Amino acid sequence: MWFILTLKKRRYKYQFGQYAWTHMILIVVFTQSSFTVANIFEGIFWFLLPASLIVINDIAAYIFGFFFGKTPLIKLSPKKTWEGFIGASVTTIISAFLLANIFGRFRWLTCPRKDLSTGWLDCDPGPLFKPDYFTVPEWFPSWFPWREISVLPVQWHAVWLGLFASIIAPFGGFFASGFKRAFKIKDFGDSIPGHGGMTDRMDCQMVMAVFAYIYHQSFVAPQNLSVEMILDQIIMNLTFEEQQLLYSKLGQIIQDKMFGES
Repeated sequence: MWFILTLKKRRYKYQFGQYAWTHMILIVVFTQSSFTVANIFEGIFWFLLPASLIVINDIAAYIFGFFFGKTPLIKLSPKKTWEGFIGASVTTIISAFLLANIFGRFRWLTCPRKDLSTGWLDCDPGPLFKPDYFTVPEWFPSWFPWREISVLPVQWHAVWLGLFASIIAPFGGFFASGFKRAFKIKDFGDSIPGHGGMTDRMDCQMVMAVFAYIYHQSFVAPQNLSVEMILDQIIMNLTFEEQQLLYSKLGQIIQDKMFGES
């Protein structure tokens, strides 16, 4: 309303241009940031892992490009090379698989947050964070230290996050390169000699956060139900009378199953 009331003749184009830029900033910054917060409430794991993968990809691309880079990848950023891109992709996917195993063993990282209290520090982590054990084949060399390997189901989901980070992270870097070229600056900071600053490591965190949230809601959340989560939903969403009705119906179902098996 205030925008409409302040419109002036011969300044419509400028005012609507500023109006559009304001909304683009809100969409790019605040809307995407809300996905980051949503990921944290799903469990710090879903914020920390994607954020780490972006940083790992960026650093690996720099290292592989520095030592092995020969073939230019894109004109917008002459220092980016195919060798750096491929090396960083492989490193990121492997890191995703390994980091998911490490992070997934800490309950305070995997527990969903319901509020800002500390009650979420211990919970039933759900089936995605309970290890499956695989016996190492006999043809493995004898010097291999493990005869049995534990893999968390969430590690397979982490591979997809790593794949996305490998494809999108470089384009976040290209976008940042174009932005820096437009303003004739080399890096956003200089806290890391020869490698820019902390902002240069965060080229594509927001896009990664959006993908992590959508992926979690589409493929992870339906599989990650636990008794504790279901009980929380019952307590929060059902009245006392509805809970009593549910209790009696569950009792009847259990009794029918017990008599049916006997």
